[in-house]
Amino acid sequence: METVIEQRKENRCDISWPVSIWLPEANRFFNGRSANVSKGGVYVTMPMTTPVRAGNVVEINFPRSAGLAKEKGQFARIKNGKVIRVERDKMLADATIGVAIRFENMN
Repeated sequence: METVIEQRKENRCDISWPVSIWLPEANRFFNGRSANVSKGGVYVTMPMTTPVRAGNVVEINFPRSAGLAKEKGQFARIKNGKVIRVERDKMLADATIGVAIRFENMN
């Protein structure tokens, strides 16, 4: 039996929300869905054909509702991050991959 040690510093919140990920290496956006999010990062599911790998620097776009966009003045919350891991264990079951992204400050 294997023991897994929790390494997260922030609490996660389960939330399923559409997201788009800009992958510079592919020069395009890929659509996915958040599974959970914290102050430090997000876990998203994406189509298995998404050419993402650990170490990729990405931009995550969280679209806002029309009301919130009007209030905030923007249609999306944009965060920069780094792909920490890619899980491919559900590829055969539902044709998706899981992508763990740590938020980063990119100045």
